[in-house]
Amino acid sequence: MISRRSFLQTVAASSALLPLGSSLLPLSLRGAEPFARPGKSHLRLALAAYSFRDDFVAGKDGTPAKMDMFRFIDYCADHGCDGAELTSYYFPKDVTDRQLADVRRHAHLRGVTISGTAVGNDFCHPDGAVRDQQLAHVKEWIRKASILGAPHIRVFAGNVKGATKDEGKKRCIAALEECGEAAGRAGVFLGIENHGGIVAESADLIDIVRTTRSPWVGINLDTGNFHTEDPYADLAAIAPWAVNVQYKAYIRRRGQPQDDPRDDARIFKILRDAGYQGFVALEYELKQSPWDRVPVLLNEMKPFMG
Repeated sequence: MISRRSFLQTVAASSALLPLGSSLLPLSLRGAEPFARPGKSHLRLALAAYSFRDDFVAGKDGTPAKMDMFRFIDYCADHGCDGAELTSYYFPKDVTDRQLADVRRHAHLRGVTISGTAVGNDFCHPDGAVRDQQLAHVKEWIRKASILGAPHIRVFAGNVKGATKDEGKKRCIAALEECGEAAGRAGVFLGIENHGGIVAESADLIDIVRTTRSPWVGINLDTGNFHTEDPYADLAAIAPWAVNVQYKAYIRRRGQPQDDPRDDARIFKILRDAGYQGFVALEYELKQSPWDRVPVLLNEMKPFMG
């Protein structure tokens, strides 16, 4: 039996005989380059369930929750959203496959696409029981996403614990490759978010994605999560790898005591210049009630869609 090492050595030698730019390496063994998307950029409006996070929780006095996934999908349909991002946190802990299928059915009947879901995870843990649990959790939600018909899952890189950032990046890459294999079998993209920790800087995030050998791993671009000197430049750097976009109502620069007024024209130009085609999901996080502010923000986003 040929070993993986011998196979790769043979492939490398054979590749030298190919025309420049060609490769014998299968997609599953190549690092991720920017996605090639023919045609014009096309953006679709979505809303993340996280925007109503407090309303998915019942009151301590027994008051029922104001929101569940069926009502959230209705809200998306009633406010002109093409997609609904169904954050995993707000499903029942013991949600069944039948319940997931019922949510998918309801979304289809309301004309809303389930644009994706999102999980809470940390891929920086060292080998051991905790890391195994994190990988198992993501793989289980890959399975559930497939039942929902969700094409994308937002994942986190995590924070280094008792190791260097480079070691954390290696752990994250290994986890993404393992979970990416399961994601590929299910036809679900994994989008690693620019969410602080080891991916607080765009260069580290790009390094992780380019090194990860899976065609099913990309970036979940969050427009408000780079707290650097020039967040717009960092967003432009990662946009070619975007497989989902979460839109925030603010821009925060490093060392600034207050948020900057966001420049919507500049943000959406970055997405279009990168050829992005897909959902832009509003993820509302400000202090004002989402019932008041979310409709306003959705209406402000709509002229940039299509």
